[in-house]
Amino acid sequence: MGLRINDTAPDFTAETTQGTINFHEWIGDGWAVLFSHPKNFTPVCTTELGYMAGLADEFAKRNAKIIGISVDPVENHGKWKEDIKIATGHSVEYPLIGDKDLKVAKLYDMLPAEAGDSSEGRTPADNATVRSVFVVGPDKKVKLILTYPMTTGRNFDEILRAIDSIQLTAKHQVATPAQWKQGEDVIITAGVSDEDAEKRFGSFERVLPYLRKTKQPAA
Repeated sequence: MGLRINDTAPDFTAETTQGTINFHEWIGDGWAVLFSHPKNFTPVCTTELGYMAGLADEFAKRNAKIIGISVDPVENHGKWKEDIKIATGHSVEYPLIGDKDLKVAKLYDMLPAEAGDSSEGRTPADNATVRSVFVVGPDKKVKLILTYPMTTGRNFDEILRAIDSIQLTAKHQVATPAQWKQGEDVIITAGVSDEDAEKRFGSFERVLPYLRKTKQPAA
């Protein structure tokens, strides 16, 4: 059975560039973004890790920690971090998990059980499915899963946008429409009556019998 949204994010203990962590303890009472890579020293992933480093303050504003994982030993991550700095101009200050035994990749259903128990000798193509992003909430539930092919760099601005939506909709009985960004109108969910909607949000626009829009509630 694959990992799904609203499942409890599998807990694990792993070695990282910042020491041993227990994932659930490391998350604490905030949010977390776990993003995975098929191997160190791969070109697309190098750009992604650097871009994430540049967004560190934006994730911190949202009380979201970021953590990377690569199917390689921790001892190889140091040299990769140097390359990332050269390529992107950003220093990776967040932890990078080493998953040389493939345990976390399997735990998060990114590799099959028959993949073995060692990263040694495996190519990026062997680990091509280790290209997922998981957003985990304070309740340790998976809120979002995105998986990309190796040749397509991930859009981490979209991850920020999604977190904004998830956090907003967790607090208010609203949903966000396509292409929504902070400050734009939101959708009132079906569980809110018209009368209650007026009390909560003030005026609203009925676009369709089942689609009501209103101004974004204050955070």
